[in-house]
Amino acid sequence: MRSTPVPRRSRRARAAWLAVLAFTVALPLAAADRASERAQFRVALAAAKKPPEGAWRKLAAGLDTAHYPLYPYIELAALRPRIAKLGRAEVERFLERWPGTLPAQDLREAWLRELARRGDWKAYLATYTPSEDRDLQCSALLGRLANDEKLDYAKDVQPFWQGERALPGSCDAVLRGLRAQRVVSDAQVWEHLERAADAGNAEAADDAAALLGGSDRIAADRIVAALREPAATLAKAKGWADEPRTRDAVSYALARHARRNSDGAETAWADLGARFQWSDAQKNRILNAIALYRSTSYSSDALARLKALPAAADDDATREWRVRIALAGADWAETLAALDRLSDVQKADARWRYLRARVLSKLGRDTEATPLYADVAREANFHGFLAADWSGQPYSICPLTLAGDAKSEAALAQQPDLERAFEFRELGMLAEARREWNFALGKFDANQRRLAADYAYRKGWYDRAVFAFSADPQTQRLYEQRFPLGLEALIKREAAGAGIDPSWAYGILRAESAWMTDAHSHADAYGLMQLLPGVAKKLAKAEKLPYSSAQDLFDPTLNVQLGTRFLGRMADAYDGSPWLASAAYNAGEAPVGRWLDARGTLDPDFFVETIPYKETREYVARVLAFSVIYDWRMNGKVLALSARMPKIGQPYRAPDDSTPRKAVACATTAVEQKPPADAPASEVQTPDAAVGASAAPQPSPPSAAQ
Repeated sequence: MRSTPVPRRSRRARAAWLAVLAFTVALPLAAADRASERAQFRVALAAAKKPPEGAWRKLAAGLDTAHYPLYPYIELAALRPRIAKLGRAEVERFLERWPGTLPAQDLREAWLRELARRGDWKAYLATYTPSEDRDLQCSALLGRLANDEKLDYAKDVQPFWQGERALPGSCDAVLRGLRAQRVVSDAQVWEHLERAADAGNAEAADDAAALLGGSDRIAADRIVAALREPAATLAKAKGWADEPRTRDAVSYALARHARRNSDGAETAWADLGARFQWSDAQKNRILNAIALYRSTSYSSDALARLKALPAAADDDATREWRVRIALAGADWAETLAALDRLSDVQKADARWRYLRARVLSKLGRDTEATPLYADVAREANFHGFLAADWSGQPYSICPLTLAGDAKSEAALAQQPDLERAFEFRELGMLAEARREWNFALGKFDANQRRLAADYAYRKGWYDRAVFAFSADPQTQRLYEQRFPLGLEALIKREAAGAGIDPSWAYGILRAESAWMTDAHSHADAYGLMQLLPGVAKKLAKAEKLPYSSAQDLFDPTLNVQLGTRFLGRMADAYDGSPWLASAAYNAGEAPVGRWLDARGTLDPDFFVETIPYKETREYVARVLAFSVIYDWRMNGKVLALSARMPKIGQPYRAPDDSTPRKAVACATTAVEQKPPADAPASEVQTPDAAVGASAAPQPSPPSAAQ
């Protein structure tokens, strides 16, 4: 019998939100009036962006006096095309009219860039306010240099030049000026260049190289070339003199080449290794990279190379890969030895504690494994759930609730920046809505940010709550807000039609977009379930669903319809297995096919850990953990995570009402549990004594892991 679902709102919180609702209903603005204003705003905004100047004023008539929250954006849109013609007085009138607003900040920044273009440094410095924008920071420093100010390296330069990122163009002139003032030394330039090279950032290294001259510039350019064209650099290196900076360039080239072609780097190292007198740091850089990238491609000599690394060349990455290589070979003694070599920070991670317990079990050392399983099982994440399955414990999920504060929440609903954010959202202008949201949160204290995020959740703006509560260490166990049950009827219906578990569909959606309906990735994936336009078009045709362009994928309903059906097809390709289908959803079927050919006899949890792509490894773990949490949110009890990971080649069917489910409870010893790593987060309150605690048959440890 299905257990009682987890309550979705405490009585106290519900009462608070009734107060907010009453406040909202009492607002004098009728819904019809606001709809009319929105339509008027759209027309006026479009007119303000194009000639003739001033035509927008009649179209915007009344919006200002009605205090329509987005009215400043119409004026801003009218000013922006004229920025090169503006005078200071006109800009200041706008800033005075809309003080402390994002439109005022936007105009100030546009005006500052125009003043920098004009070289009007007096006006620039009079208008400038402290900014995190490095372009504006550098222009301010240029203005100070123009005033013959003497700048200080630690105070003025390091704040914008301490990372390894490339600098905006405005910073080039600043650095040249500082070099002329002898504020930045050769040693400091080399320090920055080496930091950029260590990070593999050729653009930032090139910025630094441009500040050097003579033989230093030649040496620096070789390092930049090593980062950009390592193979070509190595081909030239045979004719280079054995000098420290030359060896640096060659070592960076070998390390970079190993990342792309470990076989080629190995050949080049055999050719060049004896030609140069390497420093320990240079040699370790090369040996580390070759060993690491021989490992990520599972080369036959990978384990030997990792074991042969000097202690100074070993780092967290090579130590982790030593575990994976041994695990892939099912060498339990070697895996345990590799686990012993991890750093103390690594050993504290649930991933490695869980694997230690599993390997100890493989070695027949169950008395040592049992307490490790019990300890990891206190955490509400992928490895914690698996550990609970192995030790026969209920899942330890400790939900927290936010205490309602009707007065504060009502005040937040009227906060102007937040009001603009929600108004943009109503208009479907989501990028603008998020900018206003972030601007508003920058003014709030921690408690106000939590209330605002919860308010967004209640309004159905789920991604704001997900990001806010996942980023705040004090709110990680606010599972209701971090794992919204939006579109529940649609997802359940479409998942059933596709023959998949709705909790898995939710897990994929949550991992892919964090509920951003307009998500658009660098890989050109769109919407809630991040579908590629080509896949969506083909699938829509096959499923007889309407589809005309990629923009259609921003429609949540269509995206879920296509996404769940695509998941169903992916699952069918892997005997119904959601964990393998998740890997293919992220990495593609071709890589998964290669991994199965190479390591398809491994237990599923070991197979996941040996996935070469870090993103996919973590993605599979995240999706499965999210699936458990969504299952719990919908049903109170859950299908065991181990049951979601059938052995490779073993058929899998989505759960139904007759499927045994696992209890979820919160033991008092589990207060400091670590939820799934979409980001950190947790509200300090006493956890519920038990959640969905009615008994269910406990599944035995996964057959996949026998």
